[in-house]
Amino acid sequence: MEVPGLAHNITSPLSPCEGMIKDLSLDAIQLCERDGSKSQDGSISEMEELPVPQNIKISNITCDSFKICWDMEARSKERITHYFIDLNKKENKNSNKFKHKDVPTKLVAKAVPLPMTVRGHWFLSPRTEYTVAVQTASKQTDGDYAVSEWSEIIEFCTADYSTVHLNQLLEKAEVIAGRMLRFSVFYRNQNKEYFDHAREVQENRMLPSVKDNSGSHGSPISGKLEGIFFSCNTEFNTGKPPQDSPYGRHRFEVRADTLFNPDTNLYFGDFYCMYTAYHYVILVLAPKGSRGDEFCKQRLPALDIGNNRFLTCKQDEEGEGGLVFHHAQDVILEVIYTEPVDLALGTVAEISGHQLMSLSTVNAKKDPSCKTCNISVGR
Repeated sequence: MEVPGLAHNITSPLSPCEGMIKDLSLDAIQLCERDGSKSQDGSISEMEELPVPQNIKISNITCDSFKICWDMEARSKERITHYFIDLNKKENKNSNKFKHKDVPTKLVAKAVPLPMTVRGHWFLSPRTEYTVAVQTASKQTDGDYAVSEWSEIIEFCTADYSTVHLNQLLEKAEVIAGRMLRFSVFYRNQNKEYFDHAREVQENRMLPSVKDNSGSHGSPISGKLEGIFFSCNTEFNTGKPPQDSPYGRHRFEVRADTLFNPDTNLYFGDFYCMYTAYHYVILVLAPKGSRGDEFCKQRLPALDIGNNRFLTCKQDEEGEGGLVFHHAQDVILEVIYTEPVDLALGTVAEISGHQLMSLSTVNAKKDPSCKTCNISVGR
């Protein structure tokens, strides 16, 4: 059951939780001020004997909602008219500095049957740890509120984006993908030491590593999916890979059909930007039946390799009958291949351009204010 609305200008006793949730909003819950035990007009009365919520349980957690229930003693239970819910983001050194700092975190709900759903994308973010505490309240005839003591503090963590949210991102990305350009190779830039290490220590192979935290905060592949990043974007005027790169002056190139063919599944992973005009789409290439493929099947939208707006592999019906490949022109594709790649399958050479470090997306944070690549859930 969704939490019903409530009147304005209600203040609860001081919360037991430190810190504040930012960007607070919820259609079904009223917000409270957070400035002490009474408001200026004295809208809360002295503490009365109301049951304190016990054994709080959090369930059905998504990236922007959860269900909450608790036990209560029978005494004065019939007098309860409202619940005060104190929801706080656990502060850490990586907290989002772009969130507002002046929004209170107290929520007020009418006393509805439990469990009740708390939902609100403006104050619940994916993959984020929160604390929650509850107290019961009874609205008096004079407008004052009698309240119980606060419950114990419970901790929980919100979930990743679901496939529903990822499909919303996918639809937004499709809008700006642009026309398709032909390409023939995937490439990966790194420094010389990276390739030396692959030859000398990893049996001439590039090995998958865990994806960093770049992109959307709710992406289910960040910190979980193992793979190797490749690029495939080409320069419009030459049809070839650009000679500049943020990642190193040495480049491994491999024929596109080595990594991408009818035995490969393609998945949409993310869509984001970094406070610039450039937008990035993360795609995953996983050989059918591989461990990476099984991971993606459960979490990511699958794309038709021959018919999508980002990266295609088709039979060449006009030429010699081989495979032809196209990439979207107006987004920068970051392609994750989920399996080891032998350097013998391609070539390594030094590029002639510059190493443009400012364009690196390593652990890049998504711009939460961009209307092009954000959806109506936590950023």
